[in-house]
Amino acid sequence: MSEVVVSEMNHVAYVKLNRPEIRNAFSPEMINQLTALFRSFETRKDLRAIVLFGEGKAFCAGADLQWMQSMIHYNLEQNKKDAENLFSLFETIEKCSLPVLGRVHGAAIGGALGLLAVCDEVIAERSTQFCFSEVKLGIVPAVISRFVTPKCNRGRLRPLMISGRVFDVNEAEKLGLIHAIVEDGESHHAIQKYLNEYMVGGPEAMRETKKLLNEILWLDADGQKEKTTKVIAERRVSREGQEGLQSFLDKREPSWRLDNV
Repeated sequence: MSEVVVSEMNHVAYVKLNRPEIRNAFSPEMINQLTALFRSFETRKDLRAIVLFGEGKAFCAGADLQWMQSMIHYNLEQNKKDAENLFSLFETIEKCSLPVLGRVHGAAIGGALGLLAVCDEVIAERSTQFCFSEVKLGIVPAVISRFVTPKCNRGRLRPLMISGRVFDVNEAEKLGLIHAIVEDGESHHAIQKYLNEYMVGGPEAMRETKKLLNEILWLDADGQKEKTTKVIAERRVSREGQEGLQSFLDKREPSWRLDNV
């Protein structure tokens, strides 16, 4: 049975974590499958968005216990390689130019919070529980910190990471880790409303916006000036940009708009 299942409908790819018997805990195989999958999405001009979710009772419980048990016998170099593979997963999703929406329920623990951090928008069911659980195991949320800290309110983040305490959707929303709260069992239907909002923008413009947001904070002032002025100039003369401006002036819908997903 595949640990990751993909289905597609109306220009949206639905990526399901598929290890429900162990609450979709990470394994090396799952990490490799997800990384390869998100890399493949970069070549798909027909897709408009991606939804990431988990099968069964929880979104993701972090690392598989058997995997963690095997790590006890890893040497330093093996542990570093293992961590680099996980880092590569988060980095690949973060850099994926398509909008990535997370649909969360049940629990998101440890490394699962890294997945939420690299989603562009996250909808969570009300009873979902969250935890940076690493310190309780005597380890550190090191890899995910690179992806969580730029997204979250750092003043709220520090005690949660250092203590490892469990927190709820209200705290997760204040933290900036999730964007909307829905009632239990409603996330499947609620995600459609959010998806519709990604069907009205220019597909190329949305991809370029995400790329810009990923790059801009890492540039110095001169780099930011060069990057932003170059991007807007290129978009204004692009075929999509020209059509978008003209359709606005003509008071008509652009050809790329999709009203329903």
